[in-house]
Amino acid sequence: MAAGTKASELRELPEEELISLLRDAKAELFNLRVQSATGQLDNNRRLQVIRREIARIYTIMRERELGLSAAPTEVTA
Repeated sequence: MAAGTKASELRELPEEELISLLRDAKAELFNLRVQSATGQLDNNRRLQVIRREIARIYTIMRERELGLSAAPTEVTA
């Protein structure tokens, strides 16, 4: 996941892709925490960036659940 992914970009993604991004972000966060605990972490800022991206994904998923925003519909040409 790229650093600084905007919420508007995430809103354009289908539910399956959001779940995939969430899984990847959580795995990266786990790896960063392990690196931090062992003293091998080079970029401390990356922890905060990943936590915020996870929060953005959860927010968009919750908005869809509450009906505040809709998932993009696939247009077949």
